[in-house]
Amino acid sequence: HAVPAVSPQAVAGCRVAQALTQYFVGANYGWLLAEGLFLQRLLGTVTGHRRLSPFLLLGWGAPVLFVVPWVVARVLYENEGCWERNEKAAVWWIIRCPILVAVAVNFVVFMWIVRILVAKVRAHQVSRGDTRVRLARSTLTLIPLLGVHEVAFALAGEGQGGGTLRLVR
Repeated sequence: HAVPAVSPQAVAGCRVAQALTQYFVGANYGWLLAEGLFLQRLLGTVTGHRRLSPFLLLGWGAPVLFVVPWVVARVLYENEGCWERNEKAAVWWIIRCPILVAVAVNFVVFMWIVRILVAKVRAHQVSRGDTRVRLARSTLTLIPLLGVHEVAFALAGEGQGGGTLRLVR
């Protein structure tokens, strides 16, 4: 059987869809990081004007800084098919590194916020059981808000090009 030819327009459209997917995944992590940093700023001792533009740039602008180089690297070094496979690890790490940095920074922010929560809950002379419940509720709310659950996935490596999951040694 002959394999039907795929039109160049279909391949180009598929590649645009892949690039947009990578951008929106990056924006998701950018916004998780923006939320964490914004919350840290609100809880911190920093006073003054609270502008949102840096957070908008982080959420929507930062992904462009790694998706565009990823597209260029795909065109130059791995320009096959719809870009759905990641054969060259170096090209895949252009996308993966900024995401891991965002997860790591948010984990540090999470630990900082939990420390503040513990101090605030202890300062409000409440019964011991109530203290634990309030602290647990606050902490469990922050885990998905800041993407802290991603730390577990960051500890798992990906195969050569991101297809198969295996533990990093």
